[in-house]
Amino acid sequence: VASGRFGVTPTFLANADQLEIKIAQGAKPGEGGQLPGKKVSAYIAKLRNSKPGVPLISPPPHHDIYSIEDLAQLIFDLHQVNPKAKVSVKLVAEAGIGTVASGVAKANADVIQISGHDGGTGASPISSIKHAGGPWELGLTETHQTLIENGLRERVILRVDGGFRSGVDVLMAAAMGADEYGFGSLAMIATGCVMARICHTNNCPVGVASQREELRARFPGVPGDLVNFFLYVAEEVRGMLAQLGYEKLDDIIGRTDLLKPRDISLVKTQHLDLNYILSNVGLPKWSSTAIRTQEVHSNGPVLDDILLSDPE
Repeated sequence: VASGRFGVTPTFLANADQLEIKIAQGAKPGEGGQLPGKKVSAYIAKLRNSKPGVPLISPPPHHDIYSIEDLAQLIFDLHQVNPKAKVSVKLVAEAGIGTVASGVAKANADVIQISGHDGGTGASPISSIKHAGGPWELGLTETHQTLIENGLRERVILRVDGGFRSGVDVLMAAAMGADEYGFGSLAMIATGCVMARICHTNNCPVGVASQREELRARFPGVPGDLVNFFLYVAEEVRGMLAQLGYEKLDDIIGRTDLLKPRDISLVKTQHLDLNYILSNVGLPKWSSTAIRTQEVHSNGPVLDDILLSDPE
């Protein structure tokens, strides 16, 4: 559910397994998005309730969300239209994200996604990819610690993405407090993406990001490639967990005491203070297992229930 609301219909919402409100993207925070008209084929136009060849512009803000109360209302509406689907809110790693995440948790969201600057779509402006947003490590740490301090951590699942490349990243994210982990760009590479960075031109040479049939015919990927990639990531995580002496990933979630800075001296990083990331001093205890087993959040009794139950 992005700011343009393209393709968001009652049928779409009612049949989804999970719904996500995308506040921004890690690669271009606060900039909105645009799908060029030449990429809006008849099929894409049908999915997005538009017309072929018409550019689809998503504005930077959601024009129905200008406060945390507005966001809470949208989360309420999504829970009403599909009580079985978890509602996720995607935020971008930046200073102050902990305060926003606390509001999202209080607004009855099921999942909070933290998106870092290091990944992102190939259609983003190069200036934004290189210079906008913040690292997921800082955003995740601030969100995790702020939620614990306010007694909200057990109410939401924390999901993180943005430049994940291996099982090492998964283990680091888990130790910093994340429950779930997203791979985007590297998963595309596993299926055949060559990082030509011309996604916005509709001329992707391997057909990954093109609507042109002659280019899509060149697509070399098969589902097995992606399955193998994630199997190797999972095996890498399993091996490192065994070396640390743990049986499952849940055992190390929030265990920042397992992280140690590398003992190297670099000019650009020698004055960085990583104590904020590596310390959980003063934070109360919380249970990661409770988060995994919780049901989809409910709106509770509402007037609709009374009206719909009345036969007259």
